[in-house]
Amino acid sequence: MLDMMSPPLVSIIIPCMNEEKTIGVCIKKALSALEKENWDGEIIISDNSTDNSRNIARSLGAKIVIPNNKGYGNAFLEGFWHAKGTYFLLADADDTYDLSEIAKFLKPLMTNDADFVMGTRFKGQIKKGSMPWLHRYIGNPLLTSILNELFKTNLSDSHCGMRSITKEAYDKLDLTSEGMEFASEMIIEAARKKLRITEVPITYYPRLTPSKLHSWGDGWRHLRFMMLYNPTPFFSIPGLLILILGIFMTLTLLIRGNVETTSLHSFILGSMLLLIGVQTIATGSYMKVYGMVHNRIDKTGLTAKILDYHSLESGLVFGIALLFGGLILGSGVILQWIGSGYGSLSEVGTAVTSMTMAALGIQVIFSALIISIFILEDKEK
Repeated sequence: MLDMMSPPLVSIIIPCMNEEKTIGVCIKKALSALEKENWDGEIIISDNSTDNSRNIARSLGAKIVIPNNKGYGNAFLEGFWHAKGTYFLLADADDTYDLSEIAKFLKPLMTNDADFVMGTRFKGQIKKGSMPWLHRYIGNPLLTSILNELFKTNLSDSHCGMRSITKEAYDKLDLTSEGMEFASEMIIEAARKKLRITEVPITYYPRLTPSKLHSWGDGWRHLRFMMLYNPTPFFSIPGLLILILGIFMTLTLLIRGNVETTSLHSFILGSMLLLIGVQTIATGSYMKVYGMVHNRIDKTGLTAKILDYHSLESGLVFGIALLFGGLILGSGVILQWIGSGYGSLSEVGTAVTSMTMAALGIQVIFSALIISIFILEDKEK
């Protein structure tokens, strides 16, 4: 019998939304596993159901908590808020994960061999009909590979919903995601905080009710979330390559001369690539600065220096110089056109150059202003 005056050893947190067919089975398996190991534990059902799930869970002795908002992440965050155990175990209410296997998740924590334990279905067994072909062979492996590459983890199943963590390790994480991206955030934060992560093979079973996952929407949410933590491979590197190509094309053609007669289209393409490259790099910078301000990215490296007011002032000066340089160059073309009696004028190359310089100047100015807004937000915290 659990001493009500002392905290439990284990808190099992299960989000639930209309799982009346399986919630009772999950709770009974968890209780049986706790009894077998002679562990004091509590079962917390973070519930947003409209069916009989809540009553079933309550009748079996589970603690019911109700999140203020719907969402996979919100359900877990509410459960963590109420959890009192030394060790936390996370699972789903649909009986796709076997809660009889909780010991293999908790023993590595109890022996201090790990801080965070992930289940892996791909190294265990995936029962027929339990995972759609798209998830099994494309979505999950692809997103797991991206996460491993970006955050230097070594996982085989980053989206497994059965996992465990010590309370001490959880308190180091800054988890805020409200939706399905919570699963990725937990791993990314664990990697950032240098937690010891290990995997244990598990069996994955078919659902008895329709899945609540949205393959493309949830996959995009995970990818977008990873971009927020590490936008460099998605924006800065591709943008830099496009920028270099644009600069090379425009400068080479200008040096060769006769842009209007021999290579006008190539020159315009080079100018467009130059603008696209700068825009892509700027987008990556916005995301990286936003991540730093919201404690998603460590304040180190070149981007951290950009946050300095002096860097922003230099950006404004450089942008204004580019803008005025483009305007002056363009004014020269307009004056020549007026002087020719508004007739045809072979100055397209100069006109494209002036417009490109002006557009780049405006982009740099806007970038400096947007980043300065992020800095003000950071200083007000």
